[in-house]
Amino acid sequence: MQLQHIPIDQLDVSKLNMRHGRKAPAIDDILPSVRSRGVLQPLLVRPMPCGERFEIVAGRRRYFAARTVTTETDGACDPLPCAVMKPGDDAAALEASIIENVARLAPDEMSQYEAFARLSAKGRSVEEIAETFGVSERMVERRLALGNLLPGIRTAFRNEEIDAASIRQLTLATKAQQKAWLALFRDPEENTPRGQALRDWLFGGQSIPVSSALFDPETYTAGIVTDLFGEDDCFADTALFWKMQNEAIAAKREAFLADGWQAVEVLEMGRYFATWDYRRAAKEDGGRVYIEVGRKGEVTIHEGLITEAEARRRERATSAGETSSDAPKPETTRPMQEYLDLHRLAAVRLSLIADPGVALRLMVAHALRSSGHWQVRAELDQPRNKATAESVSTSPAAQLFNAERREVRHLLDLAESDDPVTRPTYDGYSTAELFARLLKLPDDAVLRIAALVMAETLEAGSALVEAAGCHLGTDPSLHWRADENFFRLIRDRTVMQAIIADIGGKHVADGNAAEKLTTQRKVALDLAEGTNGRQKAEGWLPGWMAFPPKPVTEGGVSDAVSRWARIADLFED
Repeated sequence: MQLQHIPIDQLDVSKLNMRHGRKAPAIDDILPSVRSRGVLQPLLVRPMPCGERFEIVAGRRRYFAARTVTTETDGACDPLPCAVMKPGDDAAALEASIIENVARLAPDEMSQYEAFARLSAKGRSVEEIAETFGVSERMVERRLALGNLLPGIRTAFRNEEIDAASIRQLTLATKAQQKAWLALFRDPEENTPRGQALRDWLFGGQSIPVSSALFDPETYTAGIVTDLFGEDDCFADTALFWKMQNEAIAAKREAFLADGWQAVEVLEMGRYFATWDYRRAAKEDGGRVYIEVGRKGEVTIHEGLITEAEARRRERATSAGETSSDAPKPETTRPMQEYLDLHRLAAVRLSLIADPGVALRLMVAHALRSSGHWQVRAELDQPRNKATAESVSTSPAAQLFNAERREVRHLLDLAESDDPVTRPTYDGYSTAELFARLLKLPDDAVLRIAALVMAETLEAGSALVEAAGCHLGTDPSLHWRADENFFRLIRDRTVMQAIIADIGGKHVADGNAAEKLTTQRKVALDLAEGTNGRQKAEGWLPGWMAFPPKPVTEGGVSDAVSRWARIADLFED
């Protein structure tokens, strides 16, 4: 390659230039510089077969700016500096054009497809294209896969008339199905299916992903439909899938019974398993197994549970003969405890993702001795109380945690979503795929993912929340503020009186001692928020929320305090 100064009238834009054929580019940002100083950065050109002219491979905007200046000065323009390539290397010329344009402005997905496809046609492999642009081979394959869609669909996608989720579903379609869908899309009278509705349209009402299979997919004898990206597989014959899935579920049930579980219940398909209606119980204590089956075939197994009603009956039987003075009245109701457990979990989760070393050790402890959700599945944070659900989901801690979750999903090349990264599939192939991705990531990225997985699978209301929170020095007040729902869940006047005294002082509590509970709640909320003339209690945190937890009333009890009392000695300095 050599540098030459070439008159502008001997230059043409090459057809291999990535943006050849498009309207004249915007040059307002570089035109003043070209007017005052000329073109300083060489254009990349190569000789044309005639030998007298040159075609511009990269530098189209500089060329158009120079042409504008030539027009303004009645044809006066210095020759342009050009780096001259060797003639004939189409792939190198095309690659140079794409590199310059991608570096300046990332093209849309269809532009990337067209550019990559042209390089592929010139003999560049997927690996070479990916290495050239510093992107993953998977990304290159995804873009090239768009070439299997009908041109009309590709054009609509380029024009942003079709969303990415629908394009992903259309890659599962045959050419005939694509043609039929495109006809619906072009008909203003038709309601065109998109997203998940499009998938169901393609599969006649229901699509079952291969990842849902409890059985080995290799034993499935009917067809498996794969999207053009080679990532999303579905069973073509849903009737055969359900036959094999039900047989696998029955075998799983028998295996649990043979292992000594007293009862194993398979729930009706589509019935949601409300975990809050159950308590943990070991196998030897009569714990049961519940097998949950989703409408998409996914299977979730809940081990070691008894119903809430049965747990209460056992507690009454255990405490038979005790007087009311023997058993102190709990400070918190069950809805309040659920509220506290989930908000404290949110705070500890943030501490865990900030300290991957601790999270990794906690994860190893789970792997050695299963407990909580370690089967593995995520804590879903779905309380029965709608107000609590909204309070937790909109809290700063939950929002920050979801932001980290999206970053980790990006690291693992998973779809952008706030859904848990931890998702049991009971499919060794899916696990192997993730394992392969993890092997390509550096240690710090793996530690970051491990921290999030550990935080996702930490069980709300467990001793491990207390242990991790106390060791990490978690301070929930950094991300939590007492809200209206918190005070609404306090049902005991004595507790409410103690809360007011803690926030606003004994004189405020005494001044409202005779008020109704609803009025006391309003006073506490005003103190917490600094409304209605009350001085705001900055950073106030009830003892229940702290690490370690403390009772609110003298001699009071709560689930968190009891949990910490059992393990406190283990974490003394």
